[in-house]
Amino acid sequence: MTTFTAGPLLLGVRHHGPGSARAVRAALEAATPEVVLIEGPPEADALIPLAAEKDMRPPVALLAHVVDEPGHSAFWPLAEFSPEWVAIRWALEHGVQARFIDLPATHTLAWGREEEKEAAEEEKEKGQGEKGEKGEKGEKEAGVSDRSVVADVRIDPLAVLAETAGYDDPERWWEDVVEHRDGAGSGADPFAPFTALEEAMGALREAYGVGGHDRDLVREAYMRLQMRAAQREFGDEVAVVCGAWHVPALRQKTTVAADRALLKGLPRAKADMTWVPWTHRRLSRVSGYGAGIDSPGWYGHLFAAPDRPVERWMTKVARLLRDEDRMVSSAHVIEAVRLADTLAAMRGRPLPGLTETTDAVRAVMCEGSDVPLGLVHDRLVVGDVLGEVPQSAPAVPLQRDLARAQKRLRLKPEPMERELELDLRGETDAGRSRLLHRLRLLGIAWGEPTASRGSTGTFRETWRLRWEPELSVRVAEAGVWGTTVLSAATGKAEADAVAAHALADVTALAERCLLAELPDALPVVMRVLADRAALDADVGHLAQALPALVRSLRYGDVRDTDTRALTDVAVGLAERIFVGFPPACVALDAEAAEHMRGHVDAVHGAVGLLGEPGTPASGGMRERWHSVLRVLAGRDTVPGVIRGRAVRLLLDDGELGQDEAARLMGLVLSPGTEPGDAAAWIEGFVGGGSGGGMLLVHDERLLGLVDAWLTGVPAEAFTDVLPLLRRTFSAYEAGVRRTLGELVRRGPGARGSAEAAVSGIPGFAPDLDLERADAVLPVLSLLLGLDESYDDDFAGVAR
Repeated sequence: MTTFTAGPLLLGVRHHGPGSARAVRAALEAATPEVVLIEGPPEADALIPLAAEKDMRPPVALLAHVVDEPGHSAFWPLAEFSPEWVAIRWALEHGVQARFIDLPATHTLAWGREEEKEAAEEEKEKGQGEKGEKGEKGEKEAGVSDRSVVADVRIDPLAVLAETAGYDDPERWWEDVVEHRDGAGSGADPFAPFTALEEAMGALREAYGVGGHDRDLVREAYMRLQMRAAQREFGDEVAVVCGAWHVPALRQKTTVAADRALLKGLPRAKADMTWVPWTHRRLSRVSGYGAGIDSPGWYGHLFAAPDRPVERWMTKVARLLRDEDRMVSSAHVIEAVRLADTLAAMRGRPLPGLTETTDAVRAVMCEGSDVPLGLVHDRLVVGDVLGEVPQSAPAVPLQRDLARAQKRLRLKPEPMERELELDLRGETDAGRSRLLHRLRLLGIAWGEPTASRGSTGTFRETWRLRWEPELSVRVAEAGVWGTTVLSAATGKAEADAVAAHALADVTALAERCLLAELPDALPVVMRVLADRAALDADVGHLAQALPALVRSLRYGDVRDTDTRALTDVAVGLAERIFVGFPPACVALDAEAAEHMRGHVDAVHGAVGLLGEPGTPASGGMRERWHSVLRVLAGRDTVPGVIRGRAVRLLLDDGELGQDEAARLMGLVLSPGTEPGDAAAWIEGFVGGGSGGGMLLVHDERLLGLVDAWLTGVPAEAFTDVLPLLRRTFSAYEAGVRRTLGELVRRGPGARGSAEAAVSGIPGFAPDLDLERADAVLPVLSLLLGLDESYDDDFAGVAR
């Protein structure tokens, strides 16, 4: 056993550095201390034994959160190649005590809460003078020496060392001096890397003080106190694994009284702590334990493959590209390795680093394209590895209920984004839908609903799933609403209903309660909805609320939900809208008119669903709405965009004939109408992406009216109406615009002319092209599963 004669063995590391991790293991093997002290929150000491369980697989993170405010949280991520994780595993494997010695999370979380309050206050303050005074006060309170830089300038030690060595990339410098210079071979000094790093950091601390990391003074004081306590218990058989930046301060000789003085009066917050899964993608962000690293997947590879890392990496890349159907052979791998070695030699590097391997992959395997290279970066350089924690880890009751539901429904959290198609007619898929909707209501955005590529029926749902580590915090936050997902979602829905300010928010909440199947919350939501609907006199609010309410009625069929209460409220809202819409549409400016036109469309769609035959509200609902549209269409005080839309909706529903629609358009486009109002009417009638282009294609009278009006607009008014018309016609598909242009070019009445036939433009011949029509019959027979004998019958029908 090695005896430490110069005090504790200080192993300064880079967080998430595979070279540091290997060096830590080599140093611990050589020194065999009796206790290993690790930078981290001491509240997690009881969680260290869980690292030895077989179900624990990094990357993982220590999660601390305020007991009564789970949203105030902090993470300490650990990967397989993190020196702290290696130290924990070594201690457990050798029966040696391991302890965390950083500042307790109870203070860290309280600091975080104060920072949020200060940030909110600074948002309200004006003037740089006040901010400057605050910065100076903060420096004095933290005890920052005169040698330190200004408090708001935080240095990156590795970046400073890399720049000093002539490197413009800290990652590249770290690879050259640590990752590619393995000093653990036979006869090598296992402590040499730490001695060199300590000297470098000592020089930096001399030059920069705390380097803008003011609270490091407090943290380091606490760590020194914990080191002294361990020395009293174990003598000098103590090893400390911490960030290399802290080593000079921990080596510093200070008094116990001075260290305790720095810790006096620190804020406190009651905290809980547990292990949670983490991901490589989260390690690449600047958050949590140390700074983010750009290439966690690459570092994980270097740690797992210390021998022939470049060859193994190129093999991984080739396998990935082959899986994506790219032609990559063994010769590509060999040539990429050679090129990477050549580039490293030309650039004076000891071994190829990520830069060289990336350049080689781009040139050899990706043929110079950055598209497949982006896939390599996303899947391998960063990676989507998701860690696991044992079920014995502490967790809030809601987390355990969620884990049971995930297991029962075979819905495993995954870090990669994926789509999930659900058929709600099946019990398992219906359960998955309920779970995902309940989690969304709780603010746990594991899944987001998206448009389905298949059926659009109410029995089909499509979700985009992706599990992020931060969702563990959201689960802890939601635990205040209940101990199960069902009870928590119910409590949250009831609270949201009472706190909602807008009527549309309550109707949207009712829809979400139906989707999540919360029978106990729905009565509360409906009571609030009825009260708000009775008091709200704004037609715009009522029109905004109705569509969500009517959509909710559609879910009752598939989900076997009693929607009678919803139906009553929806009918009441619709009746009030019918009465209030005409006066609400009078004397509106252009912006308000466009907004109200959107409400007209929304209400029209809602009434179409609410008034379907066989529904409880079908009696006379559509007829009353059509009466409202007729009033809007014929009232001159209503803006043109709303009048045009009302005419179009009546025409689409068969309540208005083509001749009457043409007559109304002719009146609006007469010389007595202001050009701006006429253009707005046209936008309402044929705009909004509602098939207005095809209407003009197939009705030459309407197109002729628009063409004649447009050519007669005075020059001084044309520039005013042009933006509105351009917006209207630019929404049409390219084929529709091309057809309209051809019809206007030939002029009215020329659809079947010989000129059109000679032009060769499809669709404009004088008669039906029987040969072209017969050509589609075999395909149509195949699609319908008919015999070839039916072709003659089809041909007869076509003719």
